This record gives sequence, C-alpha cells and structure tokens, in this order.
Amino acid sequence: MGEHPDVTRRGFLGTTAAAAAFVAAVGSRAHAQGMDNLRIGLIGCGGRGSGAVSDALAAAAQLKLNAKIVALGDLFQDRLDGAFTKFTQPGVANELTKERCFVGFDAYKKVIDSDVNYVLLATPPGWRPLHLEYAVEKGKHVFFEKPCAVDPLGVRRVLAASAKATEKKLAVVAGTLYRHSPCYRETIRRVHDGFIGDITAGQIYYNTGFLWSRPRQKEWSDAEYQLRNWYYMTWLSGDFNVEQHVHNLDVMHWIMGGPPVKCTSVGGRQVRTAPEFGHIYDHFVTDYEYENGVHIMSSCRQQGNTTPKNTNHYIGTKGHTDPSQIIWGDNPWRFDNPQPFAGYVLEHVNALQSLLAGEPVNEAKQQAESTMIGIMARMSAYTGKEVTWDFVMNKSELDTWPEEWRGKEPNFGTMAEPAVAMPGRTPLV
Repeated sequence: MGEHPDVTRRGFLGTTAAAAAFVAAVGSRAHAQGMDNLRIGLIGCGGRGSGAVSDALAAAAQLKLNAKIVALGDLFQDRLDGAFTKFTQPGVANELTKERCFVGFDAYKKVIDSDVNYVLLATPPGWRPLHLEYAVEKGKHVFFEKPCAVDPLGVRRVLAASAKATEKKLAVVAGTLYRHSPCYRETIRRVHDGFIGDITAGQIYYNTGFLWSRPRQKEWSDAEYQLRNWYYMTWLSGDFNVEQHVHNLDVMHWIMGGPPVKCTSVGGRQVRTAPEFGHIYDHFVTDYEYENGVHIMSSCRQQGNTTPKNTNHYIGTKGHTDPSQIIWGDNPWRFDNPQPFAGYVLEHVNALQSLLAGEPVNEAKQQAESTMIGIMARMSAYTGKEVTWDFVMNKSELDTWPEEWRGKEPNFGTMAEPAVAMPGRTPLV
C-alpha cells in the first residue's frame, strides 16, 4: 500500500506478517480482554452497515483474531432479511439465527444487550446519539458511521457519551475513513511538520451527481416514508453537506488542528425539487474563518449532469498540498500508490489494534466536532445568518427530532414533513 515506514504504534499495520507479529506480542492481553474472540453486532442493515461487517471481519482476519457476526438489528424486516441472507452464506463467519435478529424501534437495545462485544452503528445519523449512548452505557466497543449527529443537541450528547467511553476504557472509532488511510495520514503528517509552511488559505469540494431516492409507496405511513427516504430528511441525515461532505470537513478539521470560529454559507434547491427529494438542499457554498484569519472555502453539490469534483487543496507560505497524496513547493513529496478507500478496513484495524495494545482509541470527540462544522454551515445557509462555533457548541437549542415523537415512543404514525428552509425567514435557533 506504499505505507511510510515510521507509522506510529497506534497507526496501522500494513501487512499480514506485521499484524501477526503484533498480535503475538500482545496475545495474553487480548485474551484477558476477550478481544481474541470478536463478536460483532450490527445495528442498521443497509448497504453501509453490511459493508461495515465485511470490513470488520477483514480487519480481524488481518490481525489473526477470531471474529463472527452474531446479531443483527434494523427498523425494517426486509432490510434485516437481506443482511441475514448475506451473512449466512457459506464462507462468512457467523452465529446468526432468527433469534439473534431483531426488528423495530427497540432493535438496537436487543443487539447491544446480546452477547456482542463490538457494535457497529450504521442507521441513519439522526439515531446515532441515542444508539451511541446506549452502547457506551452497556460497556460495548463501538464503530459508528459518520456523521454522528444532525443538530447541536445531538452533538453534545455524543460528546458526553465520548467522555463516558473514555472513563470505561471503551474503543469508539468513527467512519471518517480518510483519517485511517495511509496516504492522507502521511501527507498530513508532513503538512503538520511544516512542509508547506503556515497555511494561508484552502478550498474543499464534494461536488457529485444525484444519489438514490425512494418515492413514497401507498402502503407506507408518513413516518415510514420519511424513515425509508431518510437521506432527504434533515432530521435523519443532517442534509447532504453534513452526511456526505463531512469526510472533507473532517480533513479540514484535521489539517487546521481544530474547528473554525465562524462561517457564512449560502445554499438552496435548484434541481432536486421533486417530492421524493424531501426538504434538503442540493448545493452549499461556505466560507469558514479561523481564529488566525485564514479562510477556507467549501463547496458541495448533488446535481445531475454536472462536473464532479471531490478534492481538498491547502495553500501555505512554502507550498501547497492535495492532502490525499502530494505536496508541491519548497519540499515536494508524493505518496506512492494512494488508496484512500483502504480506510474502510483500516478503521476497524485501528480500533482492534488499540484494544490489543490496551490503549482504546476514542474518536467520538473529533467526529462530533467535524459533524458540527457541517451543521453550522447548514444552519447558516438555512437561515441566511453568520453562525459562530461558540453559538452552536454552547447556545443553540436546535433540536430536529419530530414533534410527533416528543415525549413519546417512536411509531409508524402520522408525521408532518418539515418545510424547506428559507434564508431570512427560517430562524436561527
């Protein structure tokens, strides 16, 4: 994979031989913690959840650990059945039975309460704070997909759960895969070592075409329609500048060493206006400002028949960089054979390796902050107001949870779909 030879002990093991040697060195500690017998529970059986199971099993194999998928949970029976069929095929290590498969709003509790020790949280992001809290309460190690919340209150819940996970010595690893990709890690390490000097500006892009959508079916209730078509509901996805663009916002957070102090964003719906696209926007452009006066421009778009662009670019006093692989300027450097999507497996290698070493990794705080960077831009675009980091972290009371469920158990009943946000009219809460 072209990995740099001086990756740290808490970095990634690039070869099977190195992984085997590492496990041999810490084998007794792994046995004491029970991590030589990895029992995986999946909550959220869609494509990304199923992918996360395959990635976790591949990581365990690289580290020479015994691993099985032993419990599944989802809100919908068809999703659950699809995952069950996939993971009970010959060649997949599993202990799945129908009794270990749970459906409904409380399925997450049943999976976490079962005899799993590594929980994968892959439901729509609006559920993430609740599921993370329960997993930490029950003392389970966690992989949780990005983003980790959809509003400021949710981010604060994740931060509180993160602190409890640290107290309990639990591993919590996030699905922001660039943090786990050797090409990004080695390039950004050099940026932090001064290869491009002081950063003076930057541009980040995540411009793509259309994604999937699920038109409403006559047998679906209001709530089921929104839950199945979750990507286009802000209360479930956070809008796409949070759900998708968080990858590049996380790189910005990483490279800059922290969050911006404020932002101003514009956005709207030009193309994706049909009912099946809910009430989210299809484009955002954001100016992020840091305490030292540096501005980073962010652009993200989901519109068909447009030019795609998914890049990061940072300019410094001694050069500039695409942090996925290359540095230009006074100290030129390039990563050979970059494979950023290797991070899908290395996310789990990192979590398991940290447990074997007795130093559980906890990425919940960094993921919470990267998520909030996207949320503050969405709030700015929706309202037309400048939004500060202090406001979203300490003052905002924005809670996107459906009014119909406030103080009640979630149900498949009547649920009004939120209106499209209008700058200058939608209040900043």
